[in-house]
Amino acid sequence: MTLSRDELDEFAKSMARAGGRDSQHVGEKHLVVSSAEAHWIQTASPSQIGLLLRIPARSIEIFLQKIPAGEASDLHRHVHESIHFVQHGSGWSEIGDQRVRWSAGSFVYTPPWIWHRHYADDGRDVEMIVIENSRLLAAVDASQRESMGNASFADAFGANTE
Repeated sequence: MTLSRDELDEFAKSMARAGGRDSQHVGEKHLVVSSAEAHWIQTASPSQIGLLLRIPARSIEIFLQKIPAGEASDLHRHVHESIHFVQHGSGWSEIGDQRVRWSAGSFVYTPPWIWHRHYADDGRDVEMIVIENSRLLAAVDASQRESMGNASFADAFGANTE
């Protein structure tokens, strides 16, 4: 098999990029992004997601999440891992067969492909920063998410998480 001139040129470019890995030049814009730049979208549940699309990360996704007081996210699962950092408010999560409580300052870890749902206590909205490795999985076409809507874990699986 003979490679075309274009294929050889592309290979040469990729080798040149690999050789320049020690360069300290940062070409990405938006190394600092304000939470005020978040683009808020309403999800199917009462929670909202604040997209921070200008962050140039290639393997992780970072976004904001708000859950109104007394409300919850949907019961869902995804193949990526996620960590929620609770900035304000308190509540609990059903993560598989466990029910865990959290409050401001907590980090809440959700393993891959485990059904989970996050609940805000009455009295104050919950605000969280969410970090996921979803971009990495999307880059290799391995992302997947499923939702059961507003069902609780007990409703969906007949099991109590308390």
